[in-house]
Amino acid sequence: MPVTESNPQLPAPIPASKPARPPRIWPLWSGIIIALVAVIVLALWSWQQWQHQQQLTERLALLQDSNRQFQQREQQGSTEISQRLRALEDRIEDQRNAVATQQRQIDHNARELLNAGNRNRTDWLLAESEYLLRVGNQRLLIEKDIRGALAALQSADEVLRETDDIGVYPVREQLAREILALRNLRDVDRTGLYLQLEALREQVTRLTEGAVIGSQEPAKAMNTSGADQPGADQSTVQSAFQRGWQQFRDSLQEVIVIRRMDATVEPMMSPDQSAWARLNLQLMLEQAELAVLRGHGELYQQTLDKALDALNTWFDDSDNRIATLKESVAELRNRNIDPPLPDISRSLTLLKGRIAGRDQPDTEAANGESDGGNDS
Repeated sequence: MPVTESNPQLPAPIPASKPARPPRIWPLWSGIIIALVAVIVLALWSWQQWQHQQQLTERLALLQDSNRQFQQREQQGSTEISQRLRALEDRIEDQRNAVATQQRQIDHNARELLNAGNRNRTDWLLAESEYLLRVGNQRLLIEKDIRGALAALQSADEVLRETDDIGVYPVREQLAREILALRNLRDVDRTGLYLQLEALREQVTRLTEGAVIGSQEPAKAMNTSGADQPGADQSTVQSAFQRGWQQFRDSLQEVIVIRRMDATVEPMMSPDQSAWARLNLQLMLEQAELAVLRGHGELYQQTLDKALDALNTWFDDSDNRIATLKESVAELRNRNIDPPLPDISRSLTLLKGRIAGRDQPDTEAANGESDGGNDS
């Protein structure tokens, strides 16, 4: 190792300066990276929190909807329950009313049975007489059956005669007047009238076109006097000239037709018009039959008047069948099928009053007993 000598007087050596080092930037980048990572982590956490909040919001909305639906269902259920309860209450009330009605009906039937057991023969006879009087009024007013009404009233009078109730005297007195009024009426034979009209209608159906005016064939030539003389005498008496002249005249008569124009010439009707005239007359007679069955006198007379007009207008009087039809229709037209009917309801009213008068004392007695029971 070489040894150098040191000289203290020499200037102190100056240390050589070291070269400058470049600045360190990695901490900055590290900080930036850490900041970015922190920002990213914060963003991710915020996004997760936002999603969680959205889920919570949706769940809250679902819970609110579920709660609302539950409340609606609860309200509907309570409404249905209240309606069912109300319906059950109504049914119970109806059943109570039905039970009460049945109870009243049972009580009424029991009273009726009791009263029926207490009724005597007179009560039953009065009830039978009331029924017969009702039948008589119905026969006269609705069916206009004078015979049936008279028979019903006579039967009622015979039943009242068997009773021992002196209170039916006014009823029998009025009943005698009504029976006399029915006997004074002239009974209408509706069945006979209907059958006569039906026979006339059948006769109209058998009429031919020759019975209708204007449907006849033109009249043949009328032979003059002496045109149809027997030929036996002519062959013996007349000469050949006369026979020739007669043959000539016969030939002319076959060629020349002589018609008399004294009467008015009616126009010829077509077959359809002729059939229409007959059918119209048939319908009129059928309408008259219905009027007879219903007892409609005005319609009956009007219909037969139209039938007579049709016979006079469209049918030939020279036909015997038409003349017979006109006579029969005119005769039937004068029949009165709806005579004025008397009032026979007075006796029924009196009998009802008498029956009510017989039942009233029993009712009053029953009411008195019930009142007495309540007082006790």
